[in-house]
Amino acid sequence: MGSSNSKSRGISKQQSQKEKKPDEEASDQLIEEVVCKTSDLQDGEMKAVDFGGSSILVVRENGKFSAVGAKCTHYGAPLAKGVLCNGRIRCPWHGACFNSTTGDIEDFPGLDSLPVYEVVVKEEDVVVKATKTSLSSSKRIKKMVKASTDDSRTFLIVGGGPASVSCAETLRQEGFCGKIIIATRETHLPFDKPKLSKSLDSTPEKLALRDVRFYEDSDIILRHELEATGVNTVDKKVDFKDGSSISYDKLFLATGGKPRCLSCPGWDLKNVCLLRSPNDGNYIAEQAQGKKVVIIGTSFIGMEVAAFLAGRAASVVVIGHSQVPFARVLGDVVGKMLMKLFIEKGVDFYNNNSVKELVGTDGVLSKVVLKDGQELEADVCVIGVGVTPSTDFLSESGLELNSTKHLCVDKHMRTNNEDVYAGGDIVVFPLFLCENSPVNIQHWQMSHQHGRIAALNMVGKVTEIQSVPFFWTTMFGKSVRYTGYAVDFDDVIVQGDIDEQKFVAYFTKENRVLAVASMNFDPIVSQAAEAMSSGQMITKSQVTSDDHKCWIASAKL
Repeated sequence: MGSSNSKSRGISKQQSQKEKKPDEEASDQLIEEVVCKTSDLQDGEMKAVDFGGSSILVVRENGKFSAVGAKCTHYGAPLAKGVLCNGRIRCPWHGACFNSTTGDIEDFPGLDSLPVYEVVVKEEDVVVKATKTSLSSSKRIKKMVKASTDDSRTFLIVGGGPASVSCAETLRQEGFCGKIIIATRETHLPFDKPKLSKSLDSTPEKLALRDVRFYEDSDIILRHELEATGVNTVDKKVDFKDGSSISYDKLFLATGGKPRCLSCPGWDLKNVCLLRSPNDGNYIAEQAQGKKVVIIGTSFIGMEVAAFLAGRAASVVVIGHSQVPFARVLGDVVGKMLMKLFIEKGVDFYNNNSVKELVGTDGVLSKVVLKDGQELEADVCVIGVGVTPSTDFLSESGLELNSTKHLCVDKHMRTNNEDVYAGGDIVVFPLFLCENSPVNIQHWQMSHQHGRIAALNMVGKVTEIQSVPFFWTTMFGKSVRYTGYAVDFDDVIVQGDIDEQKFVAYFTKENRVLAVASMNFDPIVSQAAEAMSSGQMITKSQVTSDDHKCWIASAKL
């Protein structure tokens, strides 16, 4: 009986091999095409070409040709319109970077690498070879190892944001075969937070960075609804609110920020909302439909929420401390242009103001009282006044916190304990752009890079953080891109047409450009990021000259 079953299984296997479906055979078909002539590309150039019915990117650098996917794996930007410099392709939209030869992602946002294709030069022809299967996706997940019983180590990651996911994936990509646990207080999968405030009605599943199957296949254990209450660095364990604890060999902390609440009366009324999770976003979108909405705070999150609700709510009012929204980050000129855009879309502003009281009827919000006595009818109030680091649980850990309760790390994302690393919104880290002064940067891109650098060092691959900050905001279909670090700029040089919303803004201090922002001026922000990354200084003298873009040639971009 056993022999008969064995034989049957063998026949079935052979039959399955012989009876290969036509579409499977087609997917394995090798495509070989001449995509261009060697003379079509000069050294240091890249070009999108047609290949096998798809678009791919051909690169020529240092006399060698390579071919990779043509679209950024983050949001699909055309990489041919980006920047090629020193073996790296930078996305024109949000600054993600890919190795031009291997296609591997080297800076973020996004998690996936580019597909890479074989290139052969035959006399004057550039020939690309690939299977149909390899052309079927514009993304590639780097090869990861699985957990092994031979490795008894546990690397614990606390927090469910981008730094945590990037750390876990990098550990597996770099050959770590021990146990990886991500412990998060959230109920949902790690999600694309920048999308949340721009698209409040998106489901958790739509926003998820990876699906459940990915974590299972990668042997990454997700533990939900675990809120850390303490870290014992002597016994090497983390305690959680439910009474449980998890021991670790190496620990990565990335618990993120918690939204600031108001301290005025009425802050706890129903329909006074904070935006932290997809469920929060869905609730705000549902309750605001056709209702009167007041948004407190002119942070990027608050303003993106206002943009989403304009046209959906009956009215949208924004209350801000400053005279002009975004002035602290983008300056008065850009801030006024953006405020005008909001006003044209029906959003009202109460600037130089704050909230005295939130008033309710039967426990439900009904109006907002301002410090100057004005009263605003309100069905929904969204609070967007910044975040504080979620580090209270570290108060007795012995880990070094600064005066603002941010966790201090070095260039390797390591704390003052050799087995504890940290990243994301909770840390201050040495930024090479400002002579390695400790800074706190709450950018989606930087959090990814923190996780990657921490993981490399956790497995013994000594690597320093050297990433140029990059962020973006999108409102009413208009995107502002920003790179650099300019907390103390003394001037803003705007080139282009601010009224036509096609401009570049240079944030300067004395004769040095600290940061660059733009709207409809791609890829200048990515070019600036590459210049900064390579140590090139952009000067105020350059950006105020007749050719404000002359620094691009100087940086060989």
